[in-house]
Amino acid sequence: QVQLVESGGGLVQAGGSLRLSCAASGSMVSMYAMGWYRQAPGKQRELVAIMTSGGSTNYADSVKGRFTISRDNAKNTVYLQMNSLKPEDTAVYYCKRERSGVLKTPDYWGQGTQVTVSS
Repeated sequence: QVQLVESGGGLVQAGGSLRLSCAASGSMVSMYAMGWYRQAPGKQRELVAIMTSGGSTNYADSVKGRFTISRDNAKNTVYLQMNSLKPEDTAVYYCKRERSGVLKTPDYWGQGTQVTVSS
């Protein structure tokens, strides 16, 4: 069974940093595109960053230069390093295994972790 468990969220001051982790079980993160998404209160869930199985990355314009997605295949874990945090980064952050057209598998979501950035 595929399971994605996020951790590392918390309360930080503006300008601070956090590193989120997404520990996967029942799935190899190296075989799939993995993404980080976030959802603020009253807003739609939005893409933050994606890493393909080949290691290519893409970021939302709002986080470029501040956030970095990475993975450790040995630990089967995906990370989101968040620097220079702003109050508008406050949201629940979700890890996602993207659907695969090759392996014909659906999306899988973690349960999310809260990030709160104070002024």
